Amino acid sequence: MTKKKLPVRFTGQHFTIDKVLIKDAIKESNINQHDTVLDIGAGKGFLTVHLLKNVNKVIAIENDVALSQHLSKKFINSQNVQVVRCDFRNFVVPKVPFKVVSNIPFSITSDIFKILMFENVKYFLGGSIILQSEPAKKMFSSKVYNPLTVLYHTYYDLKFLYEINPESFLPPPTVKSALLRIERKQNSLDIGLKVKYLNFVSYMLQKPDLTVKTAMKSIFRKKQVRSISEKFGVDLNSKIVCLSAKQWKNCFLEMLKVVPEKFHPS
Repeated sequence: MTKKKLPVRFTGQHFTIDKVLIKDAIKESNINQHDTVLDIGAGKGFLTVHLLKNVNKVIAIENDVALSQHLSKKFINSQNVQVVRCDFRNFVVPKVPFKVVSNIPFSITSDIFKILMFENVKYFLGGSIILQSEPAKKMFSSKVYNPLTVLYHTYYDLKFLYEINPESFLPPPTVKSALLRIERKQNSLDIGLKVKYLNFVSYMLQKPDLTVKTAMKSIFRKKQVRSISEKFGVDLNSKIVCLSAKQWKNCFLEMLKVVPEKFHPS
């Protein structure tokens, strides 16, 4: 690729050209020959070409006209590759179990995560994602202010694998990148409760500086709050933002058991 043909990506995406990184992304995703895999922001297909050797079907999603045309030509004889030209935020996600192995457009990271791990939690099984390092690290902060982050950790096991050298991309990004592994938990919260659960967490995090004890008293009785502390090892004097995903889930399930539905956050 000559200098004049270097990609200009207003979405913030940079093409993955590092074969070791591609190999790691595929290995960590736990994909197999039966899987349907989404490659979000497929670019020139550097990752796609390796995926099609390992899975049943690859859906390469690319919003750029020229790049999507390039992908269509490149994979014209590949029966297990479907090229879709659109912004992923407008993509109709297949209503079948699927995984994602992708170097995603950095500028829409939060939208992609919400689409995958909230809106399509029923079908999204996990995978590996290359993203900007800063938002990846925020997913593992000891203090969580974003209710969606709590939800993601409730339904999925997330692992920050490592930071990526800028030279692994074309053009090299000016920000640090990282490889993230996502795997859906086997025994998690009922998916049908996801909206109610998000409402609960959002309500409790409205005032993030409150202690757990004070925040819980807005829904639970004093005796119930003490019971929660004893049953689930919750430090009532810590900030509400310090609860773990497991503690959030247990508190929510306790609310469903002991608090009348008319008092549930909506």
